[in-house]
Amino acid sequence: MQDAITSVINSSDVQGLYLDDGSMSKLQSYFRSGELRVRAAATISANASAIVRDAVAKALLYSDITRPGGNMYTTRRYAACIRDMDYYLRYSTYAMLAGDTSILDERVLNGLRETYNSLGVPIGATVQAIQAMKQVTASLVGADAGKEMGVYFDYICSGLGG
Repeated sequence: MQDAITSVINSSDVQGLYLDDGSMSKLQSYFRSGELRVRAAATISANASAIVRDAVAKALLYSDITRPGGNMYTTRRYAACIRDMDYYLRYSTYAMLAGDTSILDERVLNGLRETYNSLGVPIGATVQAIQAMKQVTASLVGADAGKEMGVYFDYICSGLGG
């Protein structure tokens, strides 16, 4: 896992250069948004179960996926969906705090699409639920922090191919 600082420094280090104006600007932006990111993470942590519950209700609960024959019909499958949504929220929050997507690649997306396909988990419904979680989160943390978190939710959706 990297963070925004490590990413900027590594990029310059690989080239054997000092930090240029563009690199310094990226770092300044990261530091300026620090308080916003920390407040958003605290709000998300305090409301995580409600965020997941509301996102699932908004996107999946009364759809074909929860009816008999649907992928979330049994209690075990429903619980697995809730668990996965909680993972996506937690790791998106970590990525937002770090200002870097590498943790999402390492801990969430690596092999996820293939695993879901082999288990018959509908990717489209997963993406729909993540997008609902993005909306629910933004309503709690505010527009600016919601936009920042949206970057990481969208990254997961893109990685799933949605």
